[in-house]
Amino acid sequence: MNKKILLTSFQTWLPDQVSNSSDDLLGKIAQINDLSASLTFLRQLPVDIAEASAQVIAKIDQIQPDRIICCGMATKRHKLTVESCASREDDCLQTPVNLEKLVAALSGCEISHDAGKFVCEGLYYEVLKYLGEHHLNTSCIFVHVPVLNLDNLPSILADFRIILEQMAQ
Repeated sequence: MNKKILLTSFQTWLPDQVSNSSDDLLGKIAQINDLSASLTFLRQLPVDIAEASAQVIAKIDQIQPDRIICCGMATKRHKLTVESCASREDDCLQTPVNLEKLVAALSGCEISHDAGKFVCEGLYYEVLKYLGEHHLNTSCIFVHVPVLNLDNLPSILADFRIILEQMAQ
């Protein structure tokens, strides 16, 4: 049975940004039809924690995905980074996914323990909290995507496809 995976991305948040690399990456993934999972895209989320979280939680309720991969742009990072946790004040929620196993086969991906204290971390926290409070058997990770260019796009796309395939298992 194909796993249902919900993939999310954000809009830009600064006037000089032409696009958001998380959304650009999901656009490339949407063009690929050879993945073993059933993918649902929720792209161009607003850069607002409450609004973005409400949209993602509504989509979770609607499609009941097996896995969720939230994506955001990290302009100061050079590799894909998978976030281990999300914090709000003194509360820290961990992903149940074994990230060491997830990234073991990837050439250009790291595990991060700092989701950035911005809308990305806010969304990740709210989704992890919702899944826990509702006892849903849905795994969620957050992947930060560096700014994409012609040099790094092939390797980042390849690594993200591996993440998708592993999450689909």
